[in-house]
Amino acid sequence: MNAPLTPPLDAAGLAEAFQVFARASEELTQAYGGLQQQVGVLTERLDLLLEALPAGVVVLDNHGRVEQINKAASAMLGSALVGSDWQPFAARMLVASDTPGEWELASAEAECRVSISETALDRSGGRIVLLHDVTEAWRMRRAAARNERLAAMGEMVAGLAHQLRTPLASALLYTGHLANTQLAATQRADVAGRAVERLRHLERLIQDMLIFARGEALGREAFGICELIAELRHTIEPVAARGGVVFDTDCAAGTEQVFGNRKEIAAALTNLLENALQVLGEGGRVLLAADLDGEAVRFRVRDDGRGIEPAMQDRLFEPFFTTRADGTGLGLAIARGVARAHGGDIALWSEPGVGSEFTFSLPLIVQNEVARTEELAA
Repeated sequence: MNAPLTPPLDAAGLAEAFQVFARASEELTQAYGGLQQQVGVLTERLDLLLEALPAGVVVLDNHGRVEQINKAASAMLGSALVGSDWQPFAARMLVASDTPGEWELASAEAECRVSISETALDRSGGRIVLLHDVTEAWRMRRAAARNERLAAMGEMVAGLAHQLRTPLASALLYTGHLANTQLAATQRADVAGRAVERLRHLERLIQDMLIFARGEALGREAFGICELIAELRHTIEPVAARGGVVFDTDCAAGTEQVFGNRKEIAAALTNLLENALQVLGEGGRVLLAADLDGEAVRFRVRDDGRGIEPAMQDRLFEPFFTTRADGTGLGLAIARGVARAHGGDIALWSEPGVGSEFTFSLPLIVQNEVARTEELAA
């Protein structure tokens, strides 16, 4: 049995239907207009918020082009950035600094450092790049490090006077003997040698003082960690062999690199190695090793000597504190200064009768920043 057919609408029904449709269309139009007004208000507020933010904001579309840039970002990067490709621009303008996660602006007239973070826009496929100006924080860190060095130098003035007076008095005494015409040639040569040795001690002390006072590592470059280990092996191995000490090296850092003053870092590690050799007798062992610890490299200098008493461990890094008669007491203080100037530090583990281990840590600045630069330029 067929279903009954729907009766056709008469003219009155059609008119009523059109009136209902017209009212619904008007309500939808009003609702859409209200939504547009709300969107306009929100957009205006968002624009005001972006302009008021102290951080730089760069909005990228799904092709990596700059859609929008706020006032703070314009001040950092320039206002003609909208519509350009972000990655080539960032690779050209952002230069890796000596601090992980911080970048220098190549176009800035004055020193300017920024940190960068990115957030993906899931639906549009774009990204928001935030640039935080950390210049003042960096300057404060640098000033604090300088003030710390100045404070340490103030504390060492009295010790410096004593350290200089003793070898100087000895040198004056020996050179005074040279005026004695009754001295035999062999005695004169012996006195002259002693005077020269004391003067060289003075020269070494003054040189260490200048390095400690400067504090900052200048002339930085990228160099391989294992390359430095190999270089130090060639330098130290003959010295260890003459003293009957077994010297080993081990590098588990692969091709990783650091960024810093190679000469000063090598000198700091050499100082740690020479200290280890001096406390060992024949048959002792010294190990120089390097391994990775997260985003840092650890250079470890370990010996199986007599160890260091706990009461003495806290004083080892004090300027002019030394347990050797011919020591300046600045070697470990300088080594710690070099490590801190590169964003790292030195730690000590020691147990009497077992041995000691100094850990010289540096951040893997180059590895992180090169990877970041390559990502920006991709």
